[in-house]
Amino acid sequence: MNTIEELYNQYFKDIYLYLMSLSHNEDTARELTQETFFRAMRSVESFRGDCDIRVWLCQIAKNAFLSQCRKDNRFTGDEVPDTIPDTSVSIEDNIIDKERSMMIHQILHDMKEPHKEVFTLRVFGELSFEQIGNLFGKTESWARVTFHRAKLMIISRMEES
Repeated sequence: MNTIEELYNQYFKDIYLYLMSLSHNEDTARELTQETFFRAMRSVESFRGDCDIRVWLCQIAKNAFLSQCRKDNRFTGDEVPDTIPDTSVSIEDNIIDKERSMMIHQILHDMKEPHKEVFTLRVFGELSFEQIGNLFGKTESWARVTFHRAKLMIISRMEES
């Protein structure tokens, strides 16, 4: 296992760029990158080595980002939202969308790596195929194919239900 300093030096840029793609804010990305490596240092013993260390760090980064979002929302809950929800969508459609969303999350939860992580990084992390390929040490084409296969798996499982 590399020391945390070696990991920091080797993966800082990747984690920072990943967090920039999520937050669209340099200060937030920089702060969360520091938080990511701090969390990694605290839990390095729990790294099992069953995935690429970069993927593990990105998962920690994503969790740090989500924690920050929850924390920010707690303090800004009284602000007026930028967009007003569309009231033309029926309650029934909302329920169906929520059920569909929950089904997709359940399928993702059961999906094996790397399909699960590639799909998550592409859809929720909004990373490019090139960035995803780089995270895994693979090509952009590999990321495209893996994402496509993951999407087909989800569609297939949804049609079965």
